[in-house]
Amino acid sequence: MTDVTPVRWGILGAAKFAREVMGPAIHAARDAQLCAIASSSEEKIAPFRSFAPGLRYHDSYEALLADPGIDAVYVPLPNHLHVPWTVKALQAGKHVLCEKPIAMRDADFDGLIAARDDSGLLASEAFMIVHHPQWARVAALLEAGEIGELLQVEAVFTYDNPDMGNIRNKPETGGGGLRDIGVYTFGATRLAVAREPLSMPHARLELRHGVDTFASNVFDFGGFELHSMVSTRMERRQQMQFHGTQGSIRVSCPYNPLTFSQAELHISRAGQPDTIERFPRVDQYIRQVETFGAAVRGECAWPWPLERARGTQRMIDQALAGQ
Repeated sequence: MTDVTPVRWGILGAAKFAREVMGPAIHAARDAQLCAIASSSEEKIAPFRSFAPGLRYHDSYEALLADPGIDAVYVPLPNHLHVPWTVKALQAGKHVLCEKPIAMRDADFDGLIAARDDSGLLASEAFMIVHHPQWARVAALLEAGEIGELLQVEAVFTYDNPDMGNIRNKPETGGGGLRDIGVYTFGATRLAVAREPLSMPHARLELRHGVDTFASNVFDFGGFELHSMVSTRMERRQQMQFHGTQGSIRVSCPYNPLTFSQAELHISRAGQPDTIERFPRVDQYIRQVETFGAAVRGECAWPWPLERARGTQRMIDQALAGQ
């Protein structure tokens, strides 16, 4: 049995999500080491040192990117900073896992892909649901025709965020519901069916203070439609359902099973008793880090390359434009 070289990680910024979710995930992942964080204040990284006591501190993002003891960086910065810091990290010789959405618009992907290809490194959007086994199962059921011909997908993701000081509610930082949670309803559909939409025959968008707080969209995929609703001004809800000519699949906890409840697929097939498939409790964030490390070492292909993430961004662009 050969030893595996761990991927040495750094984080740009001490964001809450990095502190509570991704930092612990990197620390817990096999063959990964959380080594350094860059922040404006060393006090901000104290919570990280509670589980990673040997963590190095850098007082600037540039200093972390110059650290020879870092192989990969995780970027949890506000949306408008994702592209420039992903490119800078690649140019500094670091692999990059960047929070979603990795870009602000479709055109940004030209520069991202060019920087990735020039560097020969791995750069990706952190679309963690790709790494939960329930989605491989949904895709397999659809591919096998278990519910007949797919006719409609319903996707809902809502929560209430009235804090106008939050970066998700600021237009200048790339805020808004479509960029924050539309990535899930759009991306999960594309993940499950491995197809791209042909058109968007319906769109309704509500704005407050320059950011979208409600979006209802219908996308025609040629043969079936996606009906998506996302909002940052409604009660918390997550659901996806796939309707076919011979049955349906309801994904009870499609995006954040660890936060909400156990991951279950409720499957209805014509002429058969309904069934429920339950999945063991898994941390899709840890699995994401472990798969990223394996891809960096050349042990597997990365399942969500920039080209796949770009398709979701195109849908977001369409929804924001209303056409």
